[in-house]
Parts: sequence; C-alpha cells; structure tokens
Amino acid sequence: MIERATSPANIQAMLRTLRSLQAEAGAGTAGAGAPQATGFGALVQGAVGQVQEAQVQTRELQAAYERGEPVPLTEVVLGMQKSSLAFEATVQVRNKLLKAYEDVLNMPV
Repeated sequence: MIERATSPANIQAMLRTLRSLQAEAGAGTAGAGAPQATGFGALVQGAVGQVQEAQVQTRELQAAYERGEPVPLTEVVLGMQKSSLAFEATVQVRNKLLKAYEDVLNMPV
C-alpha cells in the first residue's frame, strides 16, 4: 500500500490537489467585497467534505460498473485509489493534529 501511495504519479496528483486548494483558499481572501472569515475549522470541514465527495463519486462509479453501464474499469479503479489515498491522508493529518494537541496539553505551565 505504501508503494502505491508514494509512487511518482500519486505524489504529483496530490501536489496538484494541494496547489489547487491553496489557489482556491487564496482566491477566497483576495476577492472583492467583504473579506471572508476562514477559520481552521472551516478548512478542515471543507477538506473532509471533499474526501467524502470523492468516496461518494467512487461508490457511484462502482455501482454503475456493477450494473453493466459503460464505465471503464480503469476509471473505477483510479477513483477507488484516489478516494483511498485522500482518506489515508486525512487520517494521517488527524493523527498529527491529535498528537500536537496532546503535546500542548502536556506542556508544563
């Protein structure tokens, strides 16, 4: 599983995703009008929402393929890999955040 996650194609895909999210976040604050209040919670909620959306789309592709609709198998497999990688990345970020929270909590005052 690690080999698939660290393959050059997957790394490049994740970098493109991160860059697009960064550009999206920058566009939200640079737009005309009232500035948007984008907090950490909103960013996390948006990221989790994107992971969920990827998983739902993959399930729909899978179901369509199983029903015999003209969906390429490669598209189904790629969707499964993308949603799996996004979920694993989200779990890793959650673990890092929990570790940082525990470290802050255990700091002597």
